[in-house]
Amino acid sequence: MKYIAFLRAINVGGHTVKMDNLRQLFESLGFGGVATFIASGNVVFEASTHDLQELENMIEGRLCGALGFEVAAFIRTPAELANIAGYQPFPEWQFAAAIAFNVAFLKDLLDDEQEQMLMKRKTDIDDFHVHGREVYWLCRKRQSESTFSNAVLEKTIGRPSTLRGMNTIKRMVEKYYQEYQFRTN
Repeated sequence: MKYIAFLRAINVGGHTVKMDNLRQLFESLGFGGVATFIASGNVVFEASTHDLQELENMIEGRLCGALGFEVAAFIRTPAELANIAGYQPFPEWQFAAAIAFNVAFLKDLLDDEQEQMLMKRKTDIDDFHVHGREVYWLCRKRQSESTFSNAVLEKTIGRPSTLRGMNTIKRMVEKYYQEYQFRTN
């Protein structure tokens, strides 16, 4: 089975990891077809298990032991990634006025209280939409002008997450569509 791991804390905050090293760490877990996509902790790989939690735990344990710092892993299948790329959480006119569009990956669904806390963070600059295990963040100005960030998201919902720009996600779908038979909506 093919998977994509979105890793938190890779090549940010002083935690520099070379992509060759990251690929070797994934291969040391017995994964095949390992490839990285840009140097921000996106790893495509093949594994025999279908247990996502087991995969996340294996990856997190190996990376923490080898790198000396905690790395959260958020696993998605190719079909899930294609669905994320094709999902339209905001009306088209809002996209036209936005500067940035990001997706936060979570390990599991938000409960009602966590989602309500997140929605209280909406501003004239930032808007949010929750769908499945993802939080969609539309930023109407430069992100440097926003008070929102992954750290604020994690504090708000009380759990780890990792952000990726929608352009990166769409580029991954385009690059790996044929090879991994991504399915779009």
